[in-house]
Amino acid sequence: MDKDRTEGAMDKAKGSIKKGVGEVTGDEKMKAEGAADKAKGKAESAVGGVKDALKGKS
Repeated sequence: MDKDRTEGAMDKAKGSIKKGVGEVTGDEKMKAEGAADKAKGKAESAVGGVKDALKGKS
């Protein structure tokens, strides 16, 4: 598994936690940071998936 996929999974989890905390506390900045972290994580996971697919075809 590509390291981008691993980092992506960690960023998505971190983003989910931050977003949840922001929702519970009413902290809009924390919610926005969480959403941004989740989006970054999804992108990293996608890049890692493409890299893994390309490695498999080599």
